[in-house]
Amino acid sequence: MDKSNQRRIVLLGKTGWGKSSAGNTIFGGDEEFKIDSSAKSKTQKCETKTKIINGRKVTVVDTPGLYDTNIPEEELKPELVRCIVECSPGPHAFLIVLRVDRYTVHKERVIAEIEECFSPEAFKYATVLFTHGYQLKGRAIDDFVKTNEKLSELVEKCGGRSHVIDNEFWNNSQQSQYSNQYHVAELLNTIEKMVRENGGGCYTNELLKAVKREIKVEIESITEESKGQKSPEEIKEQATENVWKRLLIKLTGIATGTIVAALLGVEVAVALVRSVLGKIPTVTELEAGGLGAAITVSIAGGLVAGGAIGGGMIGATAAEDAETPGEAAKKAAEAVCEVGKYILEEGKGILDSVRSVSEGYSKLSLSEEKK
Repeated sequence: MDKSNQRRIVLLGKTGWGKSSAGNTIFGGDEEFKIDSSAKSKTQKCETKTKIINGRKVTVVDTPGLYDTNIPEEELKPELVRCIVECSPGPHAFLIVLRVDRYTVHKERVIAEIEECFSPEAFKYATVLFTHGYQLKGRAIDDFVKTNEKLSELVEKCGGRSHVIDNEFWNNSQQSQYSNQYHVAELLNTIEKMVRENGGGCYTNELLKAVKREIKVEIESITEESKGQKSPEEIKEQATENVWKRLLIKLTGIATGTIVAALLGVEVAVALVRSVLGKIPTVTELEAGGLGAAITVSIAGGLVAGGAIGGGMIGATAAEDAETPGEAAKKAAEAVCEVGKYILEEGKGILDSVRSVSEGYSKLSLSEEKK
């Protein structure tokens, strides 16, 4: 299919605000994305689904709850990195999913966090999508937005683009005001207009371009090695998985907030992440060094330094000679504690946290090897 006839849409938001359900609604109500009715999702996964809508290939990337505070770092980080790989070379639209509700101080803080992550360029590709539209009780979404200054500012930064759906009550309504079919059509029209206004291409930045190049190189390598034994789809899937593993090791020492900001084009974050990526190791190099150890090295520095880039790099350097994940975690923690002038007692407490994360990533490594 012609690439100009493809659209990649990334869903961003908190768990429980209707993000995954919004993806299903865009796809006509089919349950493409798994829904968890609890406020705290049992699984935090990046899922990608593709469907033909009105003759156009539409891919929706459902991200984990990037703005949740209760998701452990070792669960969120792999899925965030997967999101970056899945949406490269970049999405045509970011949908910031919020729910129609009374906006408390806590919810306003989430909106502020979203704004901080977006670069001016990324906002050009963003639209606010409200869920739970039945709570409008007949009001227009524009009138609802005006009731809160923070909401108004966010929508304004998105070029005034906002839409509303209801994942539960508007699926079968024949009235346009309460019809998901009508509102999804309007949303897709807005995305098309947004793409035209942005020159017809997708949003991208140096991080996403680098990932695209890595996938291209990996596809060429696998194609040559497979000697026609694998289909293009199988080769693309394996290449994407290989690049994900390599990026994960490079980025696990960096705070998720920094990676989100890099994805969304904040220049300082992009520059820092690209500097840490450097030369991305091959799968053979990873196997030689050990996935669990490499991840532990990176995450150790990131945890101790509060997720700072420098902490991750210091930890990685200190743990180069480590032979086990535990030793790598110990060396990384001690190095960053010294640089950060932590007292011994604090270092020990942090080291305990690092060992916990090490165990989590070791399990991830084993599960991947079994696949």
